[in-house]
Amino acid sequence: MDRAELVELLSPEGLRLLDSLPEWQAKTDIVAAVSDLRRQGHSPSLVAAVLTQSRLRAKARAKFGEFSTRMLFTEAGLEQATRLRVAALHAGRFARAGIRHVADLGCGIGGDSLALAAVDLEVTAAEADEVTATIAAFNLAPFEQARVLHTTAEEVHLGGIGGAWLDPARRVTSGGRTRRLSDAADYTPSLDFAFGLADRLAVGVKLGPGTDRGVIPVDAEAQWISVGGDVVELGVWFGAVARPGVRRAALVVGEQGADELTASADSEDAPVGPLGDYLYEPDGAVIRARLIGDLARAHGAWMLSDGIAYLTGDTAFQSPFAQGFRVIERLPADERQLRQALRARGIGTLEIKKRGIDIDPAVLRTKLKLQGAASGTLVMTREEGRHVALLVERLPRDAAH
Repeated sequence: MDRAELVELLSPEGLRLLDSLPEWQAKTDIVAAVSDLRRQGHSPSLVAAVLTQSRLRAKARAKFGEFSTRMLFTEAGLEQATRLRVAALHAGRFARAGIRHVADLGCGIGGDSLALAAVDLEVTAAEADEVTATIAAFNLAPFEQARVLHTTAEEVHLGGIGGAWLDPARRVTSGGRTRRLSDAADYTPSLDFAFGLADRLAVGVKLGPGTDRGVIPVDAEAQWISVGGDVVELGVWFGAVARPGVRRAALVVGEQGADELTASADSEDAPVGPLGDYLYEPDGAVIRARLIGDLARAHGAWMLSDGIAYLTGDTAFQSPFAQGFRVIERLPADERQLRQALRARGIGTLEIKKRGIDIDPAVLRTKLKLQGAASGTLVMTREEGRHVALLVERLPRDAAH
């Protein structure tokens, strides 16, 4: 979206038209929608703008819930925006630390600023891109205590501000295409600037969950967060918003609440041993935080193979930090023999999970030529360094989580 399109969208006509559209559906006939709006006399640029926003609002529902129906978005801004549920956790840190004024430096479309303002914190948000800054201002308009500046993070005057939140841009758009930056040195603002603010402010920095751990300062708290089984971010915290004694944390957010593992450092892996009666797959946040060993020791489990994030044991347990499986039987790891074994058991629908073994589950599923009415879950991995194929069934998750 360029500046002219945004101006047209923000006109009374544009906003009324956007709000009058039916909710976007995957089956929406775009050609018919464009034709209908053009027949009503709306300009091609306005039609394109409102239909794009309608689609983005529908896509944003997963992150912002009902708030999405009154917000505006850019494609890149929505992609990088924090889920509102997670942003509320960020805001809670600043509120509990007694910080009343927070700078959101590189605010994007304003998702984190919205959460900060919602807990009555004063917010100074800054965004270098003019269109994105305007959209952030629109999204934050209901909050008198929030203001948006069209400027870079580095240019914001921080006098009187007690805390800062930064979500450095990890994508660049060129020629209409957006690509993810692989080198943290290329982020905007830079990590040197972001981490350097911790010398004078309480600071939180949002990074991608796969960020090289070598960039995490030794005096910071690093918290990986997963939502619904997907690891969505790494939060790096300093000063009053970092918890004393916590350097590694895995926060698992589910439908019923949140659970967390914390430690003062990476945990030592548990010993490796043979396959037990049960197999456990730790949540991705636990894996990223390197707290698998602590999880294993808490439940009397051990590693199935060195360097592979599967635990095993002879006792069933339920945990929000791992999905458990009962091991039904070992099957041949050889493809031809495995196909015969599955066919003999009438398994026609197969979930394939793999770790530590170079296979493409989709390709393997095709080669297995599955037949039958039964379904199953197959784990392809290593046991004490050797390839194994395990037929398993999922254990129910704890209803409390």
